[in-house]
Amino acid sequence: MKVLVINSGSSSLKYRLIEMDDESVLAKGVADRIGIGNSFLKHSGAKDVVLDLDMPNHAVAIRLVLNALTNPEYGVIKSANEISAVGHRAVAGGEYFTHSTLITDAVREQIKEIIELAPLHMPACLMGIDACREVMPDIPHVAVFDTSFHSTMPDVAKLYGIDYDDYRNLKIRRYGAHGTSHKYITEDRKSVV
Repeated sequence: MKVLVINSGSSSLKYRLIEMDDESVLAKGVADRIGIGNSFLKHSGAKDVVLDLDMPNHAVAIRLVLNALTNPEYGVIKSANEISAVGHRAVAGGEYFTHSTLITDAVREQIKEIIELAPLHMPACLMGIDACREVMPDIPHVAVFDTSFHSTMPDVAKLYGIDYDDYRNLKIRRYGAHGTSHKYITEDRKSVV
């Protein structure tokens, strides 16, 4: 099973195509300078290439990523139909999302509601989600939230010394950060010698 992992920024879209059977990275790259001119795609697959391509938005960028992944010269798959799922990194899950979540229209709306928790990151995440769902509508898309690792913090660790109504009404609290990295380094792995 092949999974495309996406990390969308405001003007970039980083990606990896992973073969889940052995967790190997088949291809990786970045679509950079999306919507700001002089855009390019740096792709490492069957061979490394840098392509100067016009990318006015994230939907065009994801189409170009799929073109690179399927290119006969430097791609690694014959068709986008080989991709079984897309994973999206999301910085903030707020209090809605404490686990990775299948993206539905309702989930997309909840993500939109919590943009203010990470206003520099979440709009770009949503652009990436929308672009990928538009281009690959028939496969599952899953959001992986950085804050979910920290969702079990006790109240004494997550609440600030402010009026409790401010927390309830404005959602002011600690959510944690970089949870996907924290999870990765704390997982029990076999030692490689």
